[in-house]
Amino acid sequence: MKKNFYNLFSLQGKNAIVTGGAGILGSHFCMGLADAGANVAIVDINEVRANEIAEEIMRNYNVKAIAIKCDLTLESSVKLMVEKVVTTFGEINILHNNAAGKSSDLNQFFAPLEEYSLAQWKEIMSTNIDSMFLVAKYVGKVMKLQAKGGSIIQTASIYGVMGPDNRIYEGSYYLDREINTPAVYAASKGGVVALTKYLATYWAKEGIRVNTITPGGTESGQNETFTERYSNRIPLGRMAKPEEIVGALIYLASDASSYVTGQNILVDGGLSAW
Repeated sequence: MKKNFYNLFSLQGKNAIVTGGAGILGSHFCMGLADAGANVAIVDINEVRANEIAEEIMRNYNVKAIAIKCDLTLESSVKLMVEKVVTTFGEINILHNNAAGKSSDLNQFFAPLEEYSLAQWKEIMSTNIDSMFLVAKYVGKVMKLQAKGGSIIQTASIYGVMGPDNRIYEGSYYLDREINTPAVYAASKGGVVALTKYLATYWAKEGIRVNTITPGGTESGQNETFTERYSNRIPLGRMAKPEEIVGALIYLASDASSYVTGQNILVDGGLSAW
């Protein structure tokens, strides 16, 4: 008997939440899930952009899409967001815990380690890891009550699994300002990987799978110096395009990965293989 494996990747009739859904990668993630058949809740602090993406999804894909403004660092805001998704869609089958932030003060965010303030450290940790815990907590409560559990995918970073090569930042700029990778960013993204493994074993008996996607450097406005230096560190010889991360998300969200949990898929052009 012929088996149909292609349909395992379908998300038809499933409901998804994407936090940070209005971001550069987030918008691609939302559209990828919609293209695979999922209804999508675009969750972001930027309500205007989230609404634009929701409207674009409903124009181009035969699914439902809603935009929800949410401050993911506030437990009350996260709780209300999840309740709204359940009221609108009924179930939550997929959570892409994707949101992350830099800072309200980029000078503080990119400050040298020796001058880094504890207040700035706590701000980034609140945005990058506390919010992941809060969203997973409330969505996990919903998924536990569902017959088929669900799939949670969390976004980390290549610098959550390896240290940065600071040589690539010499003369490197992003959106017209000198940049680096702060220690707090690396520590928070390493925390995402650890949280994923914990949740994967904690909720396995409930039929909830939890995995991580770790993107490598992605094109998003870096200057030519950075792009060239970073690309020279990559076996494939270039930075990623945002759409190249989407395939891993669809795989982990779908039944094609029904026996995959607690894993970290690195979409890094081979950087971590050196």
